Amino acid sequence: MIPTTLLTVQQHILEEQRRYHPEATGEFSWLLSGLTLAAKMVESRVRRAGLGDLLGSTGESNVQGETVQKLDVYANHALLWCLGKRGNVGVMASEENDSPIFVERDRHHGRYVVIFDPLDGSSNIDVNVSVGTIFSILRREPDPERKRDPLQDVLQPGVQQIAAGYVVYGSSCMLVYTTGNGVHGFTLDPDIGAFIISHENIRMPSAGSLYSVNEANANTFPEPYQRFLGALRSGQLGRSYSSRYIGSLVADFHRTLLKGGIFLYPPTRSYPQGKLRLMYEANPIAFLAEQAGGKATTGTRRILDIEPESLHQRTPLIVGGTEEMELLASYMR
Repeated sequence: MIPTTLLTVQQHILEEQRRYHPEATGEFSWLLSGLTLAAKMVESRVRRAGLGDLLGSTGESNVQGETVQKLDVYANHALLWCLGKRGNVGVMASEENDSPIFVERDRHHGRYVVIFDPLDGSSNIDVNVSVGTIFSILRREPDPERKRDPLQDVLQPGVQQIAAGYVVYGSSCMLVYTTGNGVHGFTLDPDIGAFIISHENIRMPSAGSLYSVNEANANTFPEPYQRFLGALRSGQLGRSYSSRYIGSLVADFHRTLLKGGIFLYPPTRSYPQGKLRLMYEANPIAFLAEQAGGKATTGTRRILDIEPESLHQRTPLIVGGTEEMELLASYMR
């Protein structure tokens, strides 16, 4: 029997368009289908990573100075290819590339900008830990006369995002996305090759019992963070907290989104301006968090309000339920 609740991500996108944007032409849903196709391609390779020559690094470094993994290259190419064939993407920006990438067929008329981290946490692949893809979508004004600097299309504050999401490749493959009307999750059914809705209208608990941070760096955090973590560990806040840290942003945030609590990547001695990338990681995660009822800040200001200055700009990122975020804010004050 076919379940009456069977709803694919493509059907959900079309229903969302009919409900909130009846004037939509279908171009946006066509763009998102490119992301789901790329996700299936990457998931297939991640699932077979221990078989064949798919593990390990290429021996090269990306623009961030990080070691490039073989699956980084594949995931990047898959996204560039699938999005480049949509017919409505004008500019793409990848964490793995130095500068924005023009889609030549739509360079001057494409209506959308897609920014992505093709394989977040890729250094964990060799030890079979969850990794993911993060994406952010912005609107772009056509530029038929070629007068505008393409970086203007990309360097928009997070509040301008029209959609954002991630795919987590773990015990199951799950797509989580928002278009500004709540957060919804879809799990890939490998038998039929489709993402089926499994988590509708996700809400982040206002308070949790988990915190996620790389405590090996704790003695280099600014003093208010150290006091806040001490309070979590000691039970001073009225309940017991447990520490959970994976080291893949997608996986750590996915747990925080579903279970509540707080994820912290504060400034450190090595990264005084923060380590995570504003455009590829912090902005889409912040958009999802706020749409699910949570908060995301640098510790002192809202992530989505930051005016980006460069493509690979870094930032601290603190994201979680409202109670933990308000407590942290009181320590920061």
